[in-house]
Amino acid sequence: MKEDRDIKKKHGSREYSKMMPLLGDDFPKLDVQTTLGMMKLPDDFKGKWFVLFSHPSDFTPVCTTEFVSFQKNYEKFKELNCELIGLSVDQVFSHIKWIEWIKDNFAIDIEFPIIADTGAVANTLGIIHPNKGTATVRSVFIIDTNGKIRTIIYYPQELGRNMAEILRAVKGLQIVDKEKVAMPANWPDNELLDENVIVPPEPNMTKIKERFKKAEEGEFACYDWWFCHKKI
Repeated sequence: MKEDRDIKKKHGSREYSKMMPLLGDDFPKLDVQTTLGMMKLPDDFKGKWFVLFSHPSDFTPVCTTEFVSFQKNYEKFKELNCELIGLSVDQVFSHIKWIEWIKDNFAIDIEFPIIADTGAVANTLGIIHPNKGTATVRSVFIIDTNGKIRTIIYYPQELGRNMAEILRAVKGLQIVDKEKVAMPANWPDNELLDENVIVPPEPNMTKIKERFKKAEEGEFACYDWWFCHKKI
């Protein structure tokens, strides 16, 4: 039960309790104000994947480089039926001025919405940075078409995100769902399997024998009964 996952931490003299969303949880239903108007999450992205990413603050250098990179990769996300939405505890006017600054200085139009949070959304997601005032953790939530949280990544304030890895995660998860497989390290450039994917182990001897027969027929290849792979 979620109540059993109540995470308690103590920082200095301040003690607090957070309900941290976990992998596989439903993304919480939220009404949010954004730079593109009011939105309902996850309902407004129904039938789509989406990446919600929080940044510590507007008008900061690392966050600026990230927003430029997210925008430059926006079409690649949309090709995967995936939308983007940013978030920080800043007023919508701050977001708008920052977007204008990015356009004036880098000729980049930020087209995806940014949530202007009062702190309620960040607290719901458990991403207020400890001992950093109202600044949000540099986090990434990948949510599928059913509104389920599939990936959560946290970064320190000093380390900007890697867009290629976020795109890889979205694409990999979609293949996992479609093909019922698993993805090796560094896919699609794994040191052992190249671009092949992993066929999950079978649960009993009958299925294992069937697997080796399929391997002999060339359907996939195996290092052992528990380590098989195939092309997709």
